[in-house]
Amino acid sequence: MKYFILVIIWISYCALHSALITPKVTNFFKNILGESYRFYRVSYNIFALVSLIPVILYTNSIRQTPFFIWDGYLLPVRYLLLAVGILLFYAGVRQYDMSTFLGIKQIRRTVNHNLINATGKLNSNGILGVVRHPFYIAIFPLLWATNLDVTILIVNSILSLYVIIGTILEEQKLIKEFGDEYREYQRKVSMLFPLKWIRNRIKTANIK
Repeated sequence: MKYFILVIIWISYCALHSALITPKVTNFFKNILGESYRFYRVSYNIFALVSLIPVILYTNSIRQTPFFIWDGYLLPVRYLLLAVGILLFYAGVRQYDMSTFLGIKQIRRTVNHNLINATGKLNSNGILGVVRHPFYIAIFPLLWATNLDVTILIVNSILSLYVIIGTILEEQKLIKEFGDEYREYQRKVSMLFPLKWIRNRIKTANIK
């Protein structure tokens, strides 16, 4: 029963988190809030953080002894995963505008696009030339570098699936906003795992 509750509350949290930023919902709030809609992004971030607290508290309350521990010869692998996740986040921060991500610029009424960079225009600089969503891919190594019990295995599986689904939904919004320009970006750069970037590096090395 406790694992059933765990699955329900995490799926509910993820579903609500995604629903609140769908075009249908955001357009609904735009019409209702009018000028006050500029506070939506920061309010959404606060709500997402606060509503996560009881979910985490329940998760921790049913934790058990791990059946898998990153120990011994596996420790370097764990540290590598953590390093990769942190570096991906850092690389993303260098390309994104965090005041837009947090919703501060929206309050100042200087943002009217779905991208979280300063210009609102597509670019493939830095990490964005390797993967289209560095923040999302960074979540995977950070999630799975933890010691695993049944609780964490369930949570990590749900969050991993959520990241994939959330990324696909984000892609649909960006295609709607940028059209063929974003489709061309999709053609050149991988969504999450940098297969196209690796393939291009191999091809370039073979030519040399």
